[in-house]
Amino acid sequence: MSYEENKNHFISKAVCQITDEKSCDRRSFLGLGAATLGGVVIPSLLSPALAGNFKGGIIGNGAKRVAFRNTHTGESFSGVYRVGHKYLPDAFKQINIVLRDFRTNEVHPIDPNVLDIMFMVHRMTGQQRPFDIISGFRSSKTNNMLRGRSKNSGVAKKSLHMEGRAIDLRMDGFSSERIRDIAISLKAGGVGYYSKSNFVHMDTGDVRAW
Repeated sequence: MSYEENKNHFISKAVCQITDEKSCDRRSFLGLGAATLGGVVIPSLLSPALAGNFKGGIIGNGAKRVAFRNTHTGESFSGVYRVGHKYLPDAFKQINIVLRDFRTNEVHPIDPNVLDIMFMVHRMTGQQRPFDIISGFRSSKTNNMLRGRSKNSGVAKKSLHMEGRAIDLRMDGFSSERIRDIAISLKAGGVGYYSKSNFVHMDTGDVRAW
């Protein structure tokens, strides 16, 4: 068994144990491919069905999945990122790439709690569409550049984006104001609503709203 097959075997075993162990075998699980485990999707290969029919939520009893698209690069992630209380390292390798600073191409670890907030907010919207990501990780160089564009840009000098602890997003066909209200109700961190640019900022810092 190759390294890749062995790796997928252990992941599939973990997921099958919390879903339907009797009907889920290794071959059928591997056949689901990146749509289940998550993957960086090249823009030209992105399936409209995958992008438009994400149902989100918990698979079985503990496997959590998210779906989102980077509006700047067109790259996407759709898959399981957490099984029970354990986060999947391979999923986060891909998530970190999709949420990198596209301006400098720097990759930085994303706080898993950011994904948990996205997961909960998405479930509470009741929608099937993936999130559109405006900003994930932001390097200090990019953050300084954005701050310099305007004194009233709203970009913090010590933005949590620089620590991989913040995300800016919206959802096509769904009110960003409602996303803001849902995120605030969770009291899981900071929430900002930028009506002119039509996106919501969510982070894992102190509970606050603006």
